[in-house]
Amino acid sequence: MSHILIVEDEAIIRTALRKLLERHRYKVSEAGSVREATTKYRLSEIDLIISDLRLPGAPGTDLLKVAGDVPVLIMTSYASLRSAVDSMRMGATDYIAKPFDHDEMIATVRRVIGKAEQNRAQASENKTSGRTVSGMIGDSAVMRGLYDRIHKVAPTDATVLVHGETGTGKELVARAIHAESRRADKPLISVNCAAIPETLIEAELFGHEKGAFTGAQTAREGLVAAADGGTLFLDEIGELPLEAQARLLRVLQEGEVRPIGAVESRKVDVRLVAATHRNLRQLAAERKFREDLYYRINVVQVTLAPLRERDKDVLAIAEHLLEKYCARLDRPALKLSPEAVQAVTTYTWPGNVRELENAIQRAVILTDAKSTEIDHRTLDIDLDLVPIEEADPERRPRSLHTDPREDLSLEDYFARFVIEHQDTMSETELAKKLGISRKCLWERRQKLGIPRKKTRRAATAEAS
Repeated sequence: MSHILIVEDEAIIRTALRKLLERHRYKVSEAGSVREATTKYRLSEIDLIISDLRLPGAPGTDLLKVAGDVPVLIMTSYASLRSAVDSMRMGATDYIAKPFDHDEMIATVRRVIGKAEQNRAQASENKTSGRTVSGMIGDSAVMRGLYDRIHKVAPTDATVLVHGETGTGKELVARAIHAESRRADKPLISVNCAAIPETLIEAELFGHEKGAFTGAQTAREGLVAAADGGTLFLDEIGELPLEAQARLLRVLQEGEVRPIGAVESRKVDVRLVAATHRNLRQLAAERKFREDLYYRINVVQVTLAPLRERDKDVLAIAEHLLEKYCARLDRPALKLSPEAVQAVTTYTWPGNVRELENAIQRAVILTDAKSTEIDHRTLDIDLDLVPIEEADPERRPRSLHTDPREDLSLEDYFARFVIEHQDTMSETELAKKLGISRKCLWERRQKLGIPRKKTRRAATAEAS
């Protein structure tokens, strides 16, 4: 049972929050001020501190100075970008505005406590294995290469361009680079360039003066300035409008930012980590991305391999996510059935880790409460396991003359060999004889329309 300390001077709010947390099986202690919290409790024995920002005597952010490794969640009724950034800059783990939604509060508490536990476990693991990176899972060759590159580039101030398919975890790389840099105690500001309307993105990034445009009723600090001293992570930088690209280039070249409507610029010290799934070189050639900015951000490139190229990592990630969602959804520990393991390791995961996470979460929700394992059908990524005689005639082996790029004789040989031997050979044996991996065998089955036959064991089980 996690122990949470609430630091709030309003008794009504404090009592309501205590009751909410206790209903969700948390042990709760209370304090009305920073002074009471530090004198009445040993903070090292607390798992999470939830503190109001404005308290009598001293602000809630003063707890950050004495909390050590204990995460601090700041509450405030002053829901502004500045107060959020200031709290995060000083070391707050997260930020929530009052009045808060009950579901949002519980979800935030679970996330913060879970993240703190994961960080402690990861730190312990990193002491015994210097190759790993906090928050990332996998020991495949491509991941070891990624860890090595992160360890090398993180201590520098070099700009990093992270390239990878959607869902591969590009923000995790940015967080790892920031955590291992000399800026780790400064803010990491993450911005998804594709999620901000084109008309607002310059104001969001670079700030604006009062009256700079219609609706600018007050001056506002931009996210670039908010990251001063720390790291700015621009996800999907390929979606950044050309006008904003020119301003960003000035930040990188001159180390200064000028808000919209301002006369003077201000100096900023920001380390940029950018990410994209697009080919920026090609976009630059098509004049859809500034060529000078491309060369400026492409100092060190980090490439994230898609999940289908990470071999045994897939199962390790799936089991980690299964444990995570069982805990989050208050489910007893579940395990993957042998068929589910086969499905997870054979499927190509076009949506990568994000798709795998969604499948695991869905399976945990839908699995019967009395069950102890997740079936491959519940994952909803079931591969084609129907008997060949039941297969759709449209999916029988077909001629490949429609694609002249393929070597027809090799494909015809593959189709004949699989059909002739799949009754007597396992998938592993077939793949070995053909000199390909099981995953490649499955992909070619899909492409040629050769469904798998049920194994004798499965047929016997159904008959019984």
